Amino acid sequence: MGREAARRTARIAGALTAFTLLARLRGYKLGGQTIVRCRSGHLFTTIWIPGVKLKALDLGIARIQYCPVGHHWSLVTPVRGSDLNPTERARAHANRDLPLP
Repeated sequence: MGREAARRTARIAGALTAFTLLARLRGYKLGGQTIVRCRSGHLFTTIWIPGVKLKALDLGIARIQYCPVGHHWSLVTPVRGSDLNPTERARAHANRDLPLP
């Protein structure tokens, strides 16, 4: 690996670490099962590991992913569990995405 490739890799790792820390400070639960909302308002849980994507296109705090509730591709963003009432949290946990990040 050349020096430029090593620098690029270090910048990417630093950006992912900073994004993860900032999101956690703001109250988002990242890693493992995360509650997300699609553009249509559907809530579901998905595995959200920063930097790891097998089924989605990553766009920073958002990603383009298939919504299992509305059966469409959409922009999804994580939702703080504290922003949801117990009924919404239960509905989100009942609608799970594929067990892949």
